[in-house]
Amino acid sequence: MSLDALLKKAAQRLQAAGSSSPRVDAEVLLSYVLGRNRTWLYTWGDRQCPPWEHARFDALIAARAQGTPVAYLTGEREFWGLRLATSADTLIPRPDTETLVECALGRVTSPTGRLLDLGTGTGAIALAFASEQPGWQVIGVDVRAEAVALATRNAQALDITHARFLQSDWFAALAADETTGKSFDIIVSNPPYIAADDPHLDQGDVRFEPRSALIADANGMADLLYLVNVAKGYLAPSGWLLLEHGYNQADKVREALSNVGYQNVESVCDLGGQERITLGRLMTGA
Repeated sequence: MSLDALLKKAAQRLQAAGSSSPRVDAEVLLSYVLGRNRTWLYTWGDRQCPPWEHARFDALIAARAQGTPVAYLTGEREFWGLRLATSADTLIPRPDTETLVECALGRVTSPTGRLLDLGTGTGAIALAFASEQPGWQVIGVDVRAEAVALATRNAQALDITHARFLQSDWFAALAADETTGKSFDIIVSNPPYIAADDPHLDQGDVRFEPRSALIADANGMADLLYLVNVAKGYLAPSGWLLLEHGYNQADKVREALSNVGYQNVESVCDLGGQERITLGRLMTGA
């Protein structure tokens, strides 16, 4: 069967299974199986697919039809132009989170500084920032040892040597690790912010992602409020705290930041026009 025919058949199967991007999913999976990029598929669509690769592709399409995320099937996802290894131990990096990276980069006023990424997962945010700011010290922490190991491997694969990763329950390990210090110019986080009864937890790729990285108490606000309050003790004078949150949580996060003394508080919309990032600056004496 030609590659074009194979892709058409696979896309039809994924569409019937409810995929929101059946053709793209099929192309990404076939590219992965063949070790080629998607442009190559467009150029050589009349080529025949070898039987063993056909069988492997069919198996991946079957798994995708059952809902398994493409990033878990291929073991990788592109974020900020960086190819990152993924696993079922971490959230899948999403394009909307690139807005958080953009906001952090927009607060850089010096070629040197220190950034902390809380709940780093694959290391996507930390590594994206580090790739743009080679003079900064970047530290990512995650409570899961598997995530720390994955982020470390991603940093090594990208040859980003000024980012390192620690296992920590939020700030816990930082106080005990003298090499990290406690004064950061920018603190960023994409913490759990989904309520336990949110129906979105039973939809799409989220069904397969670790619940510990998704769900927070207090209707999804518990971790956000914790970070707003505790980050003050780890920010340098005039340092910034930037938080990703749910589409309907911006007003609550703004209020929380303002209530504890942050200034220049604002929210920024994601690619879909939803308020997704809220940030504030801890001025001296706050």
